[in-house]
Amino acid sequence: GVVGVLAVELFETPGGRLVVNELAMRPHNSGHWSIEGAVTSQFEQHLRAVLDYPLGSTAPRAPACVMANVLGAGTPPVMGTDERVHHLMARYPQAKVHLYAKPERPGRKIGHVTVCGEAPVPVREVAVASAAFLATGTWPDGYPVHGRGRETA
Repeated sequence: GVVGVLAVELFETPGGRLVVNELAMRPHNSGHWSIEGAVTSQFEQHLRAVLDYPLGSTAPRAPACVMANVLGAGTPPVMGTDERVHHLMARYPQAKVHLYAKPERPGRKIGHVTVCGEAPVPVREVAVASAAFLATGTWPDGYPVHGRGRETA
């Protein structure tokens, strides 16, 4: 038997069918949202299970929580990582940034951003924009960085 977290990664086909892509007998990147989004994260739950402690609540901490992967951009950003994180936190202080200390290269997962809030649509917009900014150093909506770009409402 399995003791601990078992992640089941599903994909939805264009026709609406769910297909099992991966079974992972460990905490999995698809559950990283739980670090901020659940009362007990997948990491803590895994430890509780293998140590035979009582399992924690899996209740959400907010009505909506979205995790967006940060993928290496096709063109390396001019702005350094620290500066990108600084700008992100200034614009969206509610965004939680997790960087994996991996060298950046196109398409490589180098981190994730988690945003929790009251409604799924604005939470998703902030998470996706934040991940894109961390990858490229440019805001998808043209928000100015260092006085460059265009102002948006």
